[in-house]
Amino acid sequence: MTVALAAGLSALELDADIATQAMLAQYIALLDKWNRTHNLTAIRDPEQMVTHHLLDSLAVLGHLPKQAHLRVLDIGSGGGLPGIPLAIARQDWRIVLLDSNHKKAAFLRQAAIELKLANVEVCAVRVQDYIADFLFDVVISRAFSDLATFAAVARRLVARGGRLVAMKGLFPHEELRELPPDVLVAEVPAIRVPGLDVQRHLVIMEPRAP
Repeated sequence: MTVALAAGLSALELDADIATQAMLAQYIALLDKWNRTHNLTAIRDPEQMVTHHLLDSLAVLGHLPKQAHLRVLDIGSGGGLPGIPLAIARQDWRIVLLDSNHKKAAFLRQAAIELKLANVEVCAVRVQDYIADFLFDVVISRAFSDLATFAAVARRLVARGGRLVAMKGLFPHEELRELPPDVLVAEVPAIRVPGLDVQRHLVIMEPRAP
């Protein structure tokens, strides 16, 4: 697993030191352990978790703002994807993991404790009921909903100049047509995930000012 992880990080051109790589490997070990009883992901093989989950999450970094102290909200975080890998790789960012499933939220809290991620907050609540203490520079989702629903429930949480980012597989032609006119699609870049031979795209959106 560590060989695949190191090779993937190198392919993504991410400057991850030994300590960061160890934390990422520890996260996969935790996900694998909890997954045996709590069904956090359909993928059971830790090697596949590296490519399908970890590297898939980290591949978005090249398309997110580079600034320090970025405020990120991960909606429908589930097993912590992409939020926990992002929090490990960018420990100067503040990341809130949102999931209404209490078993998944329990895992997220335990992972944050065991990985000593002081930059992570976990909230077990539906996004529709979430009351934020601050607005976010990036609101991201990996497998939450279609684009129109995501934009509808999440746009109120985006700071001025911030972005909604949806992780998708195939280019989502139909979903893009269903977006409301007050959400601007900034770009839809293809994402290359090392070791994963499938199409991946990001949909990066900007809510228009009312």
